[in-house]
Amino acid sequence: MQKYPLLLRIILGDVLVSSCGCCRHLKRCAVALRNMVVRGGGGGGRRRQRSRRRRRRRLEQIQTTSASMNEQPQSQQQKQQEAKNDDPGVVQVYILLGQSNMVGMGEIHDPNKDGTLECAVFQKQLYRYLIDEEGRWVTSDNVRNVRVMDGGNDETNMKVFHNEFMTIRGDTIGPEIGIGHVLEASLMTKMCKKDKEQQPAAKPPIMLLKSCIGNRSLGWDLLPPGSPRYDYKDKTFAGYGESPEYWDKGTNPKPVDWYAGKQYDSDVEHCRTVLNKSNLDKFYPGATRYEVKGFFWWQGDKDRYQEAHGVMYETNLVRLIRQLKADFGVPNAKFVLATLGQSEIDTVQGNDKRIFDAMMAVDGNSGKYPDFVGNVATVYSHPLSKGGASNAHYNRNAETYMNVGQAMGQAMAELVLST
Repeated sequence: MQKYPLLLRIILGDVLVSSCGCCRHLKRCAVALRNMVVRGGGGGGRRRQRSRRRRRRRLEQIQTTSASMNEQPQSQQQKQQEAKNDDPGVVQVYILLGQSNMVGMGEIHDPNKDGTLECAVFQKQLYRYLIDEEGRWVTSDNVRNVRVMDGGNDETNMKVFHNEFMTIRGDTIGPEIGIGHVLEASLMTKMCKKDKEQQPAAKPPIMLLKSCIGNRSLGWDLLPPGSPRYDYKDKTFAGYGESPEYWDKGTNPKPVDWYAGKQYDSDVEHCRTVLNKSNLDKFYPGATRYEVKGFFWWQGDKDRYQEAHGVMYETNLVRLIRQLKADFGVPNAKFVLATLGQSEIDTVQGNDKRIFDAMMAVDGNSGKYPDFVGNVATVYSHPLSKGGASNAHYNRNAETYMNVGQAMGQAMAELVLST
């Protein structure tokens, strides 16, 4: 069995945080962290059996821990930050990319329907940091939620879906809700420890900037610049900027109204539009400065259906990580990705396995890519999923999107705070 150097982050429950002034607002908001290193294979069947037993025991412990999540909601008055004009400082920008599950398909409404966010919060008493004492959705006063996508009517072809301080709004959620709350809690806890003898630290201004659309593959739509064409079996597959996706080897391609990497170009350009100096204040009120601190990636479903894309997924993913850092001029930015929820380490097969292996290979802990050490982390999402597969949007279960988001947020916080 192949070795999988993993960092499995399980985020469940509430934790107590210090009561000092600068993080009093985080009481009952931080989430309990369960970080487990799972190493599989190597050394014979007996070692594999021990490894499987250890994983089973750990997952049983996690299930027990999740049942204890019964904290009362925090008290927080909703604030209208849009009216503030003071400069919040350098905004920490985290860019979210991928396809439909990153867009977000977790259902919010109907407290009596298992799998909705309302059921999770009001019936199961999960994620209680999302509501105040009156049972209303809280609104962050420093984490901005921005989501854009193709489809605008102006020259940018950009449509804005979210542009508000983070709260629960609309009909569905993605991983951004868990990401935002965990990032805020983790960064504030660190600031509390650092400045405990000083004045309370200001909350870090954070923007989660999501730019993505569904039904996009890394091997075609999101192919990063610099990707060359290649042959696989009897086909030639397009390199960046070429069209169509593939053609018979030895023949001349007949372009279509799309090209390899077009969605990559659009998603990156939309991010640049939001972060443009003339627009930044519209998306983070009062802001004049920003720094791209990291990238989140949850994708891979569409590549499952094209064997060549699975074979090339690792090559394309490595180039994507490096190209994003180059395009935004942030060589030290962090990168966090999550595996597809249905891919279980011991049973995944076929093209799903190629994609899974690629995702695990880029984790900095694997050591395969020296420049990714301390900069790239992979979240193994199978234990966090409540069922279903990526192509069915995990049965639209909001708990899956919250769990994966929390884990991704914690992984990013660890990378950011380690430097």
